[in-house]
Amino acid sequence: MPSSTPRYPVPDLNTLPDDLKSKILEVQEKAGFIPNVFLGLARRPAEWRAFFAYHDALMLKEGGNLTKGDREMIVTTTSAANQCLYCVVAHGAILRIYEKKPLVADQVAVNYRKADITPRQKAMLDFAMKVCNASHTVDDADFEALHAHGFDDEDAWDITAITAFFGLSNRIASVTGMMPNAEFYLMGRVPKAKA
Repeated sequence: MPSSTPRYPVPDLNTLPDDLKSKILEVQEKAGFIPNVFLGLARRPAEWRAFFAYHDALMLKEGGNLTKGDREMIVTTTSAANQCLYCVVAHGAILRIYEKKPLVADQVAVNYRKADITPRQKAMLDFAMKVCNASHTVDDADFEALHAHGFDDEDAWDITAITAFFGLSNRIASVTGMMPNAEFYLMGRVPKAKA
């Protein structure tokens, strides 16, 4: 049974380098809390910087045919295949918000083929799951299936990179015992309380 206590000590925010502390406080200001991944990875500042630089390059990218919701759907679906509790819950919350669909994250995490998503999104997830589970078998037919739904080869690269990056993230989160913040569970499920 996994422990709710992280395996590695979480650093105190006030002991972190200024650039990490500033970015984490910015996230806290926007989200209303500090997602555990930000402090959990901060114990190694150089790796934290590299991780979030690549994360942002993939997930905040402008242009292409992948929406922010598509990107989060890839993360949620492949993280479920990798059995990463943290990423399924955290990115599932963001997915619900972007798609404005309170059930979608649970659906794609359990069985995206039966989820209430478009044929285009199913094709995207078929490709992502093949990258996740058997990337060595990806061939021209897989690219053609994406092309049939309006994706190009650059979109295929993005799907691949997101899947691969979060494969790394899933493994770190699972091995370190990173647990989702309680706030993530309700995000995008119920209307926000009015202030």
